[in-house]
Amino acid sequence: MVNVKGYISSNFTKAFLTIFLPFFLIISLVYLVKISALTAQIQITFTELLTLYSYSIPDIIFYTLPISFVASLANVLMKLSQDNELIALYALGLKAGKILRSLLLLGLLFSLLLASISFLAMPLSKQFYKSFKESKRADAKLNIVPGKLGQKFGNYYIYVKEKDEKNNLFHDIVIYNRTNKNEEQFFAAKEGKLKKQKNITSLLLQDGYGYTYSKENLQQAEYKTLEVYDANKKQAFHFEAIIAYWNKAKTDKKMMRKILFYIFISLIPLLSVYLIAAFTMINPRYQANRSFIIIFAVTLLFYLLATVLQKWGNFLILAAFIMVLFILGRWLFAQRIARFF
Repeated sequence: MVNVKGYISSNFTKAFLTIFLPFFLIISLVYLVKISALTAQIQITFTELLTLYSYSIPDIIFYTLPISFVASLANVLMKLSQDNELIALYALGLKAGKILRSLLLLGLLFSLLLASISFLAMPLSKQFYKSFKESKRADAKLNIVPGKLGQKFGNYYIYVKEKDEKNNLFHDIVIYNRTNKNEEQFFAAKEGKLKKQKNITSLLLQDGYGYTYSKENLQQAEYKTLEVYDANKKQAFHFEAIIAYWNKAKTDKKMMRKILFYIFISLIPLLSVYLIAAFTMINPRYQANRSFIIIFAVTLLFYLLATVLQKWGNFLILAAFIMVLFILGRWLFAQRIARFF
């Protein structure tokens, strides 16, 4: 029996990696595109982009692993059935339930892994991600793009015609600010550069002029140097311990339903074993391969129920869903497989 368990586990591992790795890479590309969009707001290096991506890995694994498990389980059982290997095991006196035990153990391990990721790794990675963005904004390494309209520095709109990357200088700068409903400011300068001192960010302008306009008067001024400060208040990101993070569910319904969602998604590998086996442990002589339909139907069922929990769920509904799915899977397996093999 040990060899049978090892053989089934080996086949499952190959099938799982074949499915999981492409899923992981595709979702990773989506996250990388999302992260690269931050360069419109802040400057990040390639190393920093990879750092942000590493903070997204728990999310990627959490959303790709359950689907990969369901697809791998269906494919490996269908392959063993079509190759008549399950029939050979039955002929040796092994019951279908015993053959499935190694896959039930794998389902339990995958569920524990998903629970660890969702309740331990994801809260930390999300906070690291937010902290990184806040620190970059605090550093004010703004990506002021030459020739682009609508860029902001603090409360000011800024336009730059050219940028000297080597000396970090901006040329032909125009700044606009509307201080209130009836007063506007306009500044122009030949060149300028960003400065940062004691967490205070400013833009030092040189050789320019400015206008202040209101309904009563128009004021003009010329200047040799003018320093414009970023007056936006910057607050340090506050990290929360994992227990404190989830304790917010006591008063926050959205957080509570997120917990329900995470619990249910984490249990997909364990709850899906009997459901999948009931339709994929077949006799190839009399039954057709419908693995794609089974994968789609089971995945759709689980994620529809997870969506219900996320929007309207409570712990009573969660317990009902888990119990119904477990009993349904055992009943289908007993009726379709166990009573024959």
